[in-house]
Amino acid sequence: MNNLFSIGELAKYQHVSKQTLIFYDKIGLFRPAFVDPSNGYRYYSAKQIDYLDTILIMKKIGFSLEEIRMHMQDYTIDSSLIALRKQLSVLDSRIQELSLIRSRLASRCEQMEDAKSCLRKEIPAGVEKVNARRILLHPVEAPYTLRETSIATKECFAEAFEKQLPVFFQCGVCVPLERIRKGHCTEASFAFLPIEKTEQSENIKELPSGTCASIYHVGDYQSIGRSYRKLLSYCEENALEIVSDSYEFCINDYITSGDEKEYITKILFYVRGAKG
Repeated sequence: MNNLFSIGELAKYQHVSKQTLIFYDKIGLFRPAFVDPSNGYRYYSAKQIDYLDTILIMKKIGFSLEEIRMHMQDYTIDSSLIALRKQLSVLDSRIQELSLIRSRLASRCEQMEDAKSCLRKEIPAGVEKVNARRILLHPVEAPYTLRETSIATKECFAEAFEKQLPVFFQCGVCVPLERIRKGHCTEASFAFLPIEKTEQSENIKELPSGTCASIYHVGDYQSIGRSYRKLLSYCEENALEIVSDSYEFCINDYITSGDEKEYITKILFYVRGAKG
């Protein structure tokens, strides 16, 4: 038809699919200028190309299709300025969020890179200085099996995502020293996520800076007892008094590997030299 474009032609010019244009028609966002009653073919006017440009640009900026539809029912320079400035604020907030996400993701990658050597050779227990850090806690319910630990971990993530808390992409557990000494090394009392400083949750504990005895456990979690026995022996042999429960930080786990043989868990005890 003269001065009209078929849906295929318009799709080609704008680099969109015909299915996209059909969908826009169905939701009332971008309807054809003419529909042939004999065959249902859609045709668009030259003026509508500019209209579609506006839709595609607003979508690229980040507006939802419903926001675009409402805006374009009757838009002026004033209403467009309001909408665009509002979207600027949305983008600024998103950029800040993405920057934080990127830094936490980079931190996780660095930890994994540093710990990969554990997969090639066993790293013995040792002592290290640790900086203060914060963790978001959720209690593990009795009987403290791996099932309850998993549930507590999910509760941590659920709170973090719901409140948009600045957590790192890492999980861990706290295991009481008395349980470890009895051989109940997988009976955690708390699950946790490392987190940056925030006032948005009351379930946050600050771990102080200090001296820690540590060891990397490689393999499935059920076998972590062997690494605890090595760490307890190391502390005894070096006259180190354990003054805290255990803090386990998952370096490589189900989030980053489907092979339990590649799981890496860092175990920490706060310690001090034995009296005398």
